[in-house]
Amino acid sequence: MMSPEFVISMAENGIWTVLIVAGPLLIVALGLGLLVSIFQATTQIQEQTLAFIPKIVGVFAALIIFGPWMLSNVTNFTHQIFSNLHRFIG
Repeated sequence: MMSPEFVISMAENGIWTVLIVAGPLLIVALGLGLLVSIFQATTQIQEQTLAFIPKIVGVFAALIIFGPWMLSNVTNFTHQIFSNLHRFIG
């Protein structure tokens, strides 16, 4: 039988894993968005694609750089779930 503490612990681990995995991509997108916004404010260029394209390129580059690490974290969490499967049933 699963205790409420165990369920909360697994939910906390799941949320923490999502935040850790998504963090690098979100930080890159936020940083590039801020830089492009500052550039647009100083040059008074209000082109929407100027804000969109650098973020896409930056997130793809971050995905290439951080992808193996992200996959490793998700795989470890999945392994933890499957190795504790006997605790979920019962």
